[in-house]
Amino acid sequence: MNRTSSSAKKPATVMVEGQEIKITNPDKPLWPEHGITKSMYLERLAFLSPFLLKHCKDRYLTTIRYPHGYADKSFYQKNCPEPRPDFVHIARSENISYVHLDNLPTLLWLGNLACLEFHASFDRISNPDYPTEWILDLDPSREEEPRIIEAAALVGKLLESLNIESVPKTSGATGVQIIVPVQQKYSFDQLRGLGQFVGDYLSRAYPQLFTVERLTKNRGDLIYVDYLQHYRGKTIAAPYTPRARYGAPVSTPLKWDEVYAGGIKPADFHLLNIADRLQRYGDLIDLVKPQDLGHVLSFINTSK
Repeated sequence: MNRTSSSAKKPATVMVEGQEIKITNPDKPLWPEHGITKSMYLERLAFLSPFLLKHCKDRYLTTIRYPHGYADKSFYQKNCPEPRPDFVHIARSENISYVHLDNLPTLLWLGNLACLEFHASFDRISNPDYPTEWILDLDPSREEEPRIIEAAALVGKLLESLNIESVPKTSGATGVQIIVPVQQKYSFDQLRGLGQFVGDYLSRAYPQLFTVERLTKNRGDLIYVDYLQHYRGKTIAAPYTPRARYGAPVSTPLKWDEVYAGGIKPADFHLLNIADRLQRYGDLIDLVKPQDLGHVLSFINTSK
């Protein structure tokens, strides 16, 4: 980004990919405990953009805005803010005009509006009926869950036993999501059936750890295997989105070796260190080719 006005307190203007973007309150603290101002946040977003844009493009975007920083009031935004620049593209669905996050200027424009979280739809704009991944969301019932990585490891080993390659990803909050890139030929209902099969197995095999109970009040301290979230019209914290929590965590794909070794926490990955990790590993999701799940779906259908 080339700054054309460098006033510390007044609005600044940056030129990005030929587009002029006005940055208001560049010194506003967004994560004050960590010294992350709006201008610093936008720099981090620019670095994350090749990865974050890839996982938001061709999807309907929901953002969460924190005008006064992560610890203050917030609101969800589905409809695109107005007025919008010409470079901000729209995707319409069910009377909602979503932002189509497909370029860096749009990402920085949203960042200037204090969008601290980016949640992407499971259904794609171009082909909404057939997803390109299947996701299991491991959702702790406690704010602090020291067993979450252990739980993710058990899911990984189960999928391995089913000959399914996957990628674990921190939610950026307290949970972990297991991402399985899939060939784009399975319906949401087929994948939901597979998720139920896996969730039921885990809750029977490890009843002290997992549950498929939908009601939070009935889960106790168990980790919810949420297979229902993966459906058309629902969203996920996009890979590489920041999260509006203490520590400025980032939703980060992991290596299975890291998970199996233990000793890591979702909070370990944040805006201040994510650049080093991405420069070292790149996007770990790219390492898994789209999976053919026919063998598992056939087994489920014949065992009913």
